Amino acid sequence: MSSMFGKPRVSAERPPQTPLPECNVAILGCRGAGKSALTVKFLTKRFISEYDPNLEDTYTSEELVDQQPVLLKVMDTADQDGPGNCERYLCWASAFLVVYSIEDRRSFEGCQRYLEVLALHAQGCQRHCPVLLLGNKLDMDQYRQVPSAEGMSLASRFGCLFHEVSACQDFTGVQHVFHEAVRAVRRQAEWNPPARPLLITEDRPCPPVAAALALPTHHGLATCTFNTLSTVNYKEIPSVAQAKLVTVKSSRAQSKRKAPTLTLLKGFKIF
Repeated sequence: MSSMFGKPRVSAERPPQTPLPECNVAILGCRGAGKSALTVKFLTKRFISEYDPNLEDTYTSEELVDQQPVLLKVMDTADQDGPGNCERYLCWASAFLVVYSIEDRRSFEGCQRYLEVLALHAQGCQRHCPVLLLGNKLDMDQYRQVPSAEGMSLASRFGCLFHEVSACQDFTGVQHVFHEAVRAVRRQAEWNPPARPLLITEDRPCPPVAAALALPTHHGLATCTFNTLSTVNYKEIPSVAQAKLVTVKSSRAQSKRKAPTLTLLKGFKIF
């Protein structure tokens, strides 16, 4: 049975057609870790017990995190037995949730491969994306195979945040994890502000060079000379009214944000 769901937000407080800042979160992990259950719990506050493990889709929700609106896009990936065809989410996501089941050690070992892939990608592209390691199925604690200490140790080794939640019982905890991902992306943006425009210089004929200033020689050191005039002049910086800043807009930036819509989620059974 399929179900339509969505979380429209009241938008009267902000001007119409004002684009919201976006945050793309990819959920990674081996099959059976509970990625889809976490996604649907966050979007609908409901728990699913049956789903299609081969279904991969991206869902959008307008969220209010620390009184600041954000357009949160969640990619529920469908990797089967580990990282595969990673480019589809490595270049898209601004944050990653790596999920394992605390009752399945194999899923925990699979998380290590995902963390290694993310670390190599961050080194290659010189772009740091926040990563959260998430132990799911906390309601199955009596069958736990992965102690919390091991999860914390793995997260510390790769420099990522660590949480344990239950997609079955704890909506507040699941929502907190997704909002923490948004906060981490915001902090990263504050640490790495956009590069400032560069000034262009040009060579101009230099007037006669004034007499060189010579430093006295001490203890046999060579004499150094400095010219009092520079041979390179900076262009005159235009006034604020004349200055122009050239920006390149992507297709996403050019498109207008659509009103909140309901998303059809196929392959799930809602209880």
